Amino acid sequence: MNVLILGAGLMQKPAILAAKELGYKACVIDADDSAVAIPFADSFRKIDLKDREGILSYAKELKSDGGLAAVFTAGTDFSASVSYVTDALGLPAHSFEAALNASSKTRMRGCFEKENVPSPKYTGVNSDFLSNPLSYEDFTEKYFSNTETALVVKPIDNMGGRGCRMVRNASEFIPAIKDAVSNSRSGNAVVEEYMDGDEYSIDALVFDGQLVVTGFALRHIKYPPYFIEIGHTMSAELNKDVHDELISTFALGVKALGLTHGVAKADIKYTKKGAMIGEIAGRLSGGYMSGWTFPYASGMNLTKNALLLALGKQPEDAITARIPVDFKAPKLNPSAEKPMDLFEIPCSKFSAERAWISIPGTVKNVLNLDKARSISNIKDVMERATVKKGGKVDFPRNNVSKCGNVITQNDTYLEAVKTAESAVSSIVIELEKNNPETDKFLKGETEDYEKSFPPSAYEIDQETINSLKGICQKDEKISLYLSEDFKNGRYSKVKDWNYNTVLETVEKVSLLRPCHPSFELADFFKCLFRGGIQGALYFLDCL
Repeated sequence: MNVLILGAGLMQKPAILAAKELGYKACVIDADDSAVAIPFADSFRKIDLKDREGILSYAKELKSDGGLAAVFTAGTDFSASVSYVTDALGLPAHSFEAALNASSKTRMRGCFEKENVPSPKYTGVNSDFLSNPLSYEDFTEKYFSNTETALVVKPIDNMGGRGCRMVRNASEFIPAIKDAVSNSRSGNAVVEEYMDGDEYSIDALVFDGQLVVTGFALRHIKYPPYFIEIGHTMSAELNKDVHDELISTFALGVKALGLTHGVAKADIKYTKKGAMIGEIAGRLSGGYMSGWTFPYASGMNLTKNALLLALGKQPEDAITARIPVDFKAPKLNPSAEKPMDLFEIPCSKFSAERAWISIPGTVKNVLNLDKARSISNIKDVMERATVKKGGKVDFPRNNVSKCGNVITQNDTYLEAVKTAESAVSSIVIELEKNNPETDKFLKGETEDYEKSFPPSAYEIDQETINSLKGICQKDEKISLYLSEDFKNGRYSKVKDWNYNTVLETVEKVSLLRPCHPSFELADFFKCLFRGGIQGALYFLDCL
């Protein structure tokens, strides 16, 4: 009997393995015939995940050749393609209509608005708007006159943060809409008010009038105007009232979208107004949560349980392990009634995922991957395919352009965070010298439409910077020139995006480049403060 799995990337590998573990033939489709998970599948067919008719035709072929037990995806934005096929063939899944609601951010917002589910004020735009656009001032007055926050622009039908960014002023407005529209498969974008508050990811199984939370993580988002998730930590630690309100608001959103059988994933914030939903998808999360950090934290194979639902079977492991969650109406809708029975799978351990990132340039070498893997409680160190000699790297503007990820399994929240940051801090990407993009970054040049982005590795006051002057002699240890501010004072605990302090960076540079010519300290530290260890090594290599 066959199981059809949409997607053959790394995020789909757990689904392929789960199907085979359950005794089914894993039949995988993807538009990329070199996708990394293809070797794990029993069969592969090159089909674009947007091609619903093509997928349905292949599904019928599988049904007549051995039978088709389920259609499934995880970590893709094509739950609607799944439901299109399952509706046609009478297989268990969310309805196609509900999947469409959970795939288009404007449809989603409309469902939430109709059912009074807390979410941001919004309006839709498309490419026609760009031919005769309103000014930023007129636009905000027309659609967001009572909003006190910045705006957020995103494509209505993409994932991974592609084309998603904050708009803080007029110069960022049109470039943001152009970027969002160009990243939308349908050419449509949504503009919404920015929600200020901690952000969480929640996965859940939805079946038989129940929502069973299978992962509750704190997301770590940085680097405006973009929303770069530098990692998440499972499980989030927060008080019971906030915890219950977030889950309850998620459940209200699930009901509003019409999701009834399968999985659901929420990006949700807790603001000063209370819980507010960013978005809900009718699939398991990507970003290593459903297939990695939740299994490490809980000991449960979530993908296997989700696939059981797609097979029309009961997720027995989840049913056995679940505990009840109290319904708590959101502050923005205190009269809301409990939409379904609420449960959660408790986690006995903690798992942290953290990304490592690079400044712009061309990779010369990647150091210490094996060292990172050898750190106790590190479960995975995964680098992107482009992070190799000659590969192009850049500071990320979305969640698919980071360099790699590390994942831990620990007994406490703090240990999980510390272990992940330690692994990331050990990895170094050396860059080829004399690169115009690296030079531009180190000079601090940024575009008007993304002012102050990319950020500097360290924010140091000008007086301290001015004090770092003189000549470092040939082969001299650079740390000799650091003041107490960096050793034991106010900058001693300030870290860059890869979790190195200034002192740690200087000491690592001395180990990697013990032999160097004489140089101006002011020029060296300018590159170090801007680009971290990469900037410092690049400076020395260009001498």
